[in-house]
Amino acid sequence: MRKVEPIPPAASAVPANHLQHAARAETLDELLADLRRAHDAIVSGNDTAIPEYNFLTGRLIERLEKDDLQPWGTTIAVAGNDGTRTLSGDPKCAFRVGGYDFLPTDSIEFTGKYSTRPNLQPGIGSTLVSHPEGSLDFTGPIPGDVKAKTLTALVRFEGDRALLDLLDPYHTESVRLGGRTLPLAADYVSNTSFALSATRIDKFGLIRLLRADRFSDTARITRIQPYDPDRVPVLLVHGLQDTPATFAPMYYNLMADPELRKRCQFWVFSYPSGYPYPWSAALLRRELDRMQRECPGHRDIVIVGHSMGGLLSRLMITDAGDSIWCAYFGKPPERTGVHGESRRILEEALVFHERTDIARAIFINTPHRGSELASNWIGRLGSRLVKLPTFLADMRDSAVSIVTNDPSGLVLDHVPNSIDTLSPKSRFIRAVDKLPIDPGVPYHSIIGDLGRGNTPNSSDGVVAYWSAHLEGAESERIVPTWHSGHQSAQGIDEVRQILRGHLGLPKAEPMFIPPNPNPSNVDFGNGPPGQR
Repeated sequence: MRKVEPIPPAASAVPANHLQHAARAETLDELLADLRRAHDAIVSGNDTAIPEYNFLTGRLIERLEKDDLQPWGTTIAVAGNDGTRTLSGDPKCAFRVGGYDFLPTDSIEFTGKYSTRPNLQPGIGSTLVSHPEGSLDFTGPIPGDVKAKTLTALVRFEGDRALLDLLDPYHTESVRLGGRTLPLAADYVSNTSFALSATRIDKFGLIRLLRADRFSDTARITRIQPYDPDRVPVLLVHGLQDTPATFAPMYYNLMADPELRKRCQFWVFSYPSGYPYPWSAALLRRELDRMQRECPGHRDIVIVGHSMGGLLSRLMITDAGDSIWCAYFGKPPERTGVHGESRRILEEALVFHERTDIARAIFINTPHRGSELASNWIGRLGSRLVKLPTFLADMRDSAVSIVTNDPSGLVLDHVPNSIDTLSPKSRFIRAVDKLPIDPGVPYHSIIGDLGRGNTPNSSDGVVAYWSAHLEGAESERIVPTWHSGHQSAQGIDEVRQILRGHLGLPKAEPMFIPPNPNPSNVDFGNGPPGQR
């Protein structure tokens, strides 16, 4: 992300040289005077003044930030040649303002792999990104929400009094200005782009695979937008060697659908992908329990899992009971001599039931029966590089002491990591394949293909069709792409159509917002400082 010089619009109510001046050093009094001219022109019915009103509102925000002026809960007197005006912030502002900085989106440009053009809904007001003062950190305590938020600034005039308001575009579609009703300008993706630029979470995929021991406290569900009990949560779960950033292209495109924007809210689950995936699924269950506590009564979730994230998602709608435990240990938990912390970890990972808060599942490039890459020399080499936390090694030692002398039990020669549990030979993945998916939850498959058609041996380069295919799926879509089907135009549109159907909406014409056509390195920030 980089700061850019905002481009003044064509002038109609304000002299063009004033707009040029506003982008650089206009005084607060001059800004308010020009804003008043544009405001009055709009009130009188001149909509051509809206672009300059929006531009000047953005410059007002910048001026307040530069001079460290806080109009919230107080009144600022602004003296000028033609008298004194006052500026105050609406006390019923929809956003927290203390400790937050505000950036007009027309003054920033996002670059890099996951950047995109702003998804701007035309209307009145200056679209902003609000973020806490200082850097964002996705590796600290669970934030609950992405801290960067999108909002729209609006200035109303009553005589010599200017009232500044910050509105939530997720809940406000139109505003009243001088007796007129006008659509509110909205930007729904710049906050996400800002968070990606500030945290550089996309750089943490490999290190959280190889050194899961350093990131054992970073598994969490994060809300990308403010919680709304009336919107359907769509939970995105990434795969091996990835982070939530991998879903950025899908998120941008789904937010471009106005019906989905009104009816859905997006959550992401981030976790160290070096863990054996049954343990990652246990962490996901913990986080879903937390969401039920923090968002009581939330609507049932549509879960979307890519690759190994699809395996985690499948375990949310599968009832294993203690059958997998018994397959490993030869006897039920209460008769197995594993106790303490090791018993708790093993039970969380191996004994589970379908959840009641999942309404639908979408599996993308998911190796339900494993991937041959996990078994070949590449997978074996990668497996040796993965370092797991000591608590998993302690669990292994405790389990081995119980089962090695029991011929019906499983002899563990090492702690399996995520790559091990993705092998077609994995006892866990073979056991889960035999378990039925909750019949009350519809599920869908999106499968990549590199050109050989949906034959058993066709593949996306990582996952073969025989592994990704599921009998009983409500729909199955073959997309001509390699393993990144969640970023392809066809894969994204299929998710969009499934979500529309889930909401009772008709199918829509396909659309796709491509990422930055000339990606370059994101040059804002280097990510969180520690835990590398």
